[in-house]
Amino acid sequence: YPSEFLIQKITEDNQIPVHLHVSVSLQYVAGLKGNALVEFFHGNIAEVENEELRHLLWSSVLFYKTPNVEVMACVLLSTKAIYFLLDDSFIHTDEHQSDFWNKENSDCENRSFHLSCCFVLKLNDLQSVNVGLFDQYFRITGHSADHIVTCLTRDSYNTHTFIQQLMAVLSLLARTPSPEPVDKDFYSEFGNKNTGKMENYELIHSSRVKFIYPNEEEIGDLAFLVAEKMDGLTNLQSLNILLYVLAFQVNHVKGSAQNTSSLHSKTLILTSSDLFLFDEDYISYPLPEFAKEPPKRDKYQLADGRRIRDLDRVLMGYQTYPQALTFVFDDVQNQDLMQNLTLDHFGE
Repeated sequence: YPSEFLIQKITEDNQIPVHLHVSVSLQYVAGLKGNALVEFFHGNIAEVENEELRHLLWSSVLFYKTPNVEVMACVLLSTKAIYFLLDDSFIHTDEHQSDFWNKENSDCENRSFHLSCCFVLKLNDLQSVNVGLFDQYFRITGHSADHIVTCLTRDSYNTHTFIQQLMAVLSLLARTPSPEPVDKDFYSEFGNKNTGKMENYELIHSSRVKFIYPNEEEIGDLAFLVAEKMDGLTNLQSLNILLYVLAFQVNHVKGSAQNTSSLHSKTLILTSSDLFLFDEDYISYPLPEFAKEPPKRDKYQLADGRRIRDLDRVLMGYQTYPQALTFVFDDVQNQDLMQNLTLDHFGE
């Protein structure tokens, strides 16, 4: 252990996305290659001597207790646990996190010593994994609010690969088998007799961990929500969601020495007539079993919406993935311009 193929695969995955900035400590981790990376894992992160590193993923993560703080993390999957090696700036971002993160050793006098915070979720504590729409993100749920993490991969391939690796590792766990299921018909398996509403598609792994995938009704609910935001749309049947993607909205910071820009996580939804940006809650839905009350905000909150017919041009950058797109819309306050031309165009 480990095989040359596994070392090569983990080394290839150990690349920070170019558009995200991380601390010096995580840059050090990203610079490790081959056996050095495996030795770093066993010497600094692994909790058990005989656990094996199986997969590595760089992703933005959200925690259930701090739903508004997105932080970059190196996610390490072993045969015993999932480790989230966090950007050390996360510990200082918010005052109310002091009860969630232990700050005792976070301030070091030696500036050349860089500390990272590592959040550990043991595989034995894992209860369910919710996969987001079109595999853009996934949420890992443990037994309490402290053990709910969402990985915003923004990439269906990375999500699919991690889920496959996680299933393979869970198969190695020695858990008592579940009792033999009683044969059920389709409607009792997936339906709720009280509401008649179809539930999300669930796959129960042999380790008793649930893998929950969105069903078609979630797209229908999203289409209905989008239709509410569109003025004058009466026929919901004609509304088609063409694209759902997790993206960043770029806000340039003026007056800074360098031409810096801040990235704000948004959900981009494209229909046949409109382009929408939503602020989406990726961590609170569906509600965990121990939740006493619904979240303070809705799952989707409209941030911006424009008609495609008002789109003037699209500017594309020449850099490689991720691609930067600039949408330029006609700045018309009144959408039905021709209607009012004769009324007040020649007035005061």
